[in-house]
Amino acid sequence: MFTGIVEELGDVVAVEQLADAARLTVRGPEVSADARHGDSIAVNGVCLTVVTTADGTFTADVMRETLQRTGLGALRPGDPVNLERPLTLSARLGGHLVQGHVDGTGTVLQRTPGEHWEVVRVALPAELARYVVPKGSIAVDGVSLTVVEAGPDWFTVSLIPTTLALTTLGRAAPGTTVNLEVDVLAKYVERLLGARR
Repeated sequence: MFTGIVEELGDVVAVEQLADAARLTVRGPEVSADARHGDSIAVNGVCLTVVTTADGTFTADVMRETLQRTGLGALRPGDPVNLERPLTLSARLGGHLVQGHVDGTGTVLQRTPGEHWEVVRVALPAELARYVVPKGSIAVDGVSLTVVEAGPDWFTVSLIPTTLALTTLGRAAPGTTVNLEVDVLAKYVERLLGARR
C-alpha cells in the first residue's frame, strides 16, 4: 500500500527484454537504500517487487500483463520515474490509499500554466471515468492528486510547484501516456451496490 507521495525522482538505467516480460533496473538511491529482495517499490505508480539492489539501483521483473496495461513497457534508459516505498503503519497518510495496481493509462491533453501552479487535462478510458469525481482522488503516474473537474472521458488536476519540480508530471507534455489508478473505494462501492440489485 502506498500514499501517492513521491519520495524520489529516479531514472531508468536499463531495460532487458525477456520472452514474455522485462527486467527493469532503476536508479533511486533513497528508495533502494534499505530495500531488500522481495520488497515493493512503486515505479510511476506500479507496484514492483525488488529482485536485486546494488550501488543505489534496484532491479525488478515486469510481467507481460503489467507491460500491456501500464506505460512501463515504453520506458527507456534515461527516462525519469516517480519512486515510492510502501507505507508503514507508523507513517502519516499524506496522500490517499494507493495500491500500485494500475487500472489503465491516460494521455495528457493540455497544460494551462497559472501564476503558481498548472492545470493539466488528462484523457482516460470511458470505463474508468465513472470512478473519477471532482474533489476525489486519483493517482497519476503514482502521484496522489485531487480531481478539479471530471468529464465523460477526461479530468483535470492542479499541480503545485513541488509536484511540478519533484515528479515526472512537471515534464509530461501533451501526448504523454500516464498510468492511472482510480480510488479503490469507488470500485468496491460499485461492486457492493451491484450485488444488491
